Amino acid sequence: MSPSPDSGQAPGHAAASGGSDTTRERILAAALEEFASHGIAGARVDRIAKRARSSKERVYAYFRSKEALYAHVATRELSVIAEAVQIDPSDLPGYAGHLFDYFAARPDHHRLITWGRLELADTGATEDHPTRAAITRKLDLLRRAQRAGHLSAAWDPADILALVNQIATTWAAQPEFAEAAAEHARDPSTAARRAAVVTAVEKLFPRAV
Repeated sequence: MSPSPDSGQAPGHAAASGGSDTTRERILAAALEEFASHGIAGARVDRIAKRARSSKERVYAYFRSKEALYAHVATRELSVIAEAVQIDPSDLPGYAGHLFDYFAARPDHHRLITWGRLELADTGATEDHPTRAAITRKLDLLRRAQRAGHLSAAWDPADILALVNQIATTWAAQPEFAEAAAEHARDPSTAARRAAVVTAVEKLFPRAV
């Protein structure tokens, strides 16, 4: 499940939220690495502070808790993904390929998000949460494509989006299979795994012609 939209920034530190604050950016970068490696429960603020060349007190000056820090890092990452990999309803195989590329280059980012889904399963996103809003926009685009005849209307848009995202992240979500493929597949290359993802989505949801 997606993290809470609450940035968790401690009150009275508005100036510290500026993008020019390199200490804050170092903390966020260190937190991404720490959470990706250890999850939320296993992460340690002292390790984050050390990696950021800062202190625990400084971390808590920006974020009121470890959970709030995770929520901010994960929400920002989800927004970056949504911007970097924009859906084209007339070319869902291409979208799947781009999403595959994103996580193939950043497996730690996929782990970061997965930890939140596992550990924050009981905290739902509010209607105005950026992740929920992004999903709603994608579903709307898919519905428009169906009405325009560019995408089969036999599928529910929610199923289309879920299936395409699941296929695209198959290898990122199952590193043990990726390791097996690297050793046993006829073609062990990452390009072959990407081609399989694109082909699978193409068979389900062909590109508009």
